Amino acid sequence: MKIIVPMAGMGKRMRPHTHTTAKPLLPIAGKPIVQRLVEDLAAVAGEPVEEVAFIVHPSFGVKVENELVAIAKAVGATGTIHYQEVALGTAHAILCAEKALSGRIIVAFADTLFRAQLKLDKDCDGVIWVNKVDDPRAFGVVKLDEQGVITEFVEKPQEFVSDLAIIGIYYFADGEHLRKEMQYLIDNDIKDKGEYQLTNAMENMKRKGARFKAGSVDVWMDCGNKNAMVDTNTKVLGYLKGDGSLKGSGLKAENSVVIEPCFIGDDVTITNSVVGPNVSVEKGASISGSVVRDSILRGSVRVQDAVIANSMIGERAVVKGHAMDLSLGDDSTLA
Repeated sequence: MKIIVPMAGMGKRMRPHTHTTAKPLLPIAGKPIVQRLVEDLAAVAGEPVEEVAFIVHPSFGVKVENELVAIAKAVGATGTIHYQEVALGTAHAILCAEKALSGRIIVAFADTLFRAQLKLDKDCDGVIWVNKVDDPRAFGVVKLDEQGVITEFVEKPQEFVSDLAIIGIYYFADGEHLRKEMQYLIDNDIKDKGEYQLTNAMENMKRKGARFKAGSVDVWMDCGNKNAMVDTNTKVLGYLKGDGSLKGSGLKAENSVVIEPCFIGDDVTITNSVVGPNVSVEKGASISGSVVRDSILRGSVRVQDAVIANSMIGERAVVKGHAMDLSLGDDSTLA
């Protein structure tokens, strides 16, 4: 089994945080998004994962690439790095890892997390995980027959055809077949909405006899913007509450209250404050005279005499004397 993780997008909706950190490496409950995704997929693969292929932008740099290789190694797999320099669509992104496209593969885009018991159905050619959405116009969607077999893929329909949105997790029994169909799109310049779409490759496979089934998830968690990140952080903290993974070492708390669930990293100092619920505080942060809830505080943040909610504060940022909803980038000061 191989896992393919396209993650070359520049994360513009997550700025200013993605000016300094690749979006999939932003933390949820103390772990990067992509690490949580790979761990979850490896746990449900049903067989050893031999390779995790990460598709990145060259600008991410060696440090990010080394972190990704380490994430793969932690699940017993070899991590490989592949580059997508220009965003030309989902099929183009996956095809950038063409050397990994063989045998049984899971493709998962690194801007979503899930809670589910995924089943890699062996009596079909692939499983496409979907979730009902209120407005399907921004998604690829599927239509199903009575047996749950996919009858049609439609990319971002402006007229209603289905509310079953593809969430960005796919299983293919034959990675080589998928590779050939995506290469066909590139070779013949077949685009939809101006890009080479994975849905078009899957539609071609289906027309040639491939059977795809729809899979469902219990919870689909988006990480596309600040508010979505904070909401996903809240949900993941709730799932992990009580499992012992949310508290680092060296916490110094004086005249303070931590309301669970919270992730508290190593060497955090909390003085005369109330922290929580639903807060992640990373290594080396300090909070004094403040109230913090429903927020993500990156490493070495300093919060003083502030009331903060629904916020994401970047590494080494300083916040003093404010009550507000923030999205503050690394090395910023608000005083």
